[in-house]
Amino acid sequence: MSLVIRNLQSVIPIRKVPLRRNVEINLKAGEIPQPGFPSDYNLGDIFLGVEYVFQQCKEKEDYYSVLTVTATHGLCHLLRFTHNSETEWQNMYLQEKQVLEELSRCTGAQLLPLSRGLF
Repeated sequence: MSLVIRNLQSVIPIRKVPLRRNVEINLKAGEIPQPGFPSDYNLGDIFLGVEYVFQQCKEKEDYYSVLTVTATHGLCHLLRFTHNSETEWQNMYLQEKQVLEELSRCTGAQLLPLSRGLF
C-alpha cells in the first residue's frame, strides 16, 4: 500500500509497504491461484493522462490504439514486469507482445508494444 500526496510542483511518495510480506502459495500444475483476501484481487492503479496521450499521438496514429498499448504497458508494470535491464526488457516485451497480439487478433488493429526498441 502506498500513499501519495500530489501538488502542482511534484509527486511525493510517503509510504510504500506491502500489505502482507510473506505469502506462501502451494499450487499443483494447472491450478489457478485463488486469492485469500479481497484485497489480493487489486493489483494497483494505472493512471493515464488521456489528454497527454491524445496530444502525443502523431497524425496517422489511432488514439484508441495508443491508449490500449499504454494501458497494456501499465498492466505489465502492475504484474511486476520492468525494463531496467535488457533481460528484464525482453521478458516485459514478450508479455506485452503476447497480450497485444491477442487484442489485435480480436479487434483487427495493429498493436505493437510500447517497449519495442527500448534496448
